[in-house]
Amino acid sequence: MNFPFPGGFPAELRFIESSDAESLFTLIDSNREHLRKWLPWVDGNVALADTVGFIRSAREQYFHNRGFQTGIWFEGKLAGIIGYHPIDWQNRIAMIGYWIGERYQGKGIVTRASQLLVDYAFDEYGLNRVEIRCAVGNTRSRAIPLRLKFTEERIIADGEWLNDHFVDLVVYRMLLRERVLASR
Repeated sequence: MNFPFPGGFPAELRFIESSDAESLFTLIDSNREHLRKWLPWVDGNVALADTVGFIRSAREQYFHNRGFQTGIWFEGKLAGIIGYHPIDWQNRIAMIGYWIGERYQGKGIVTRASQLLVDYAFDEYGLNRVEIRCAVGNTRSRAIPLRLKFTEERIIADGEWLNDHFVDLVVYRMLLRERVLASR
């Protein structure tokens, strides 16, 4: 499944495949310090086999109808990952997670990719709620749901263990009924 970005923007989302493992591992490895600041999984992805395992679990997530993970391709190069944490079908909730290589920041890529996933969650999956959670101090990541007119709902104190300490998480949400307001 491919998701081209609208308006001729030179990016697309594509399901991450086994053949992408080496490119993905190289992207992670070359951005290790950048990613490590906010992502707890980075220190556990130290070999190509770890990336292969992530891709395998992403495929299983899709085949078990719990959402999907896509590569973010910008100008033909793998730039990052975006997808749904396992979808809560009973409560019709999806949580979007994303990261991007440092050199790709500031181009609007993740904001556009997030909008595609928000639209897909509401239009294709019929969900009622989409969340994005970010560490309180991660201002770049927090800017994305704000640009998309999500509502800052709450803070989860010590919501995530990050390498050697806890960080507070901000929960942003968009409800289906709020989506109309966000599109204005």
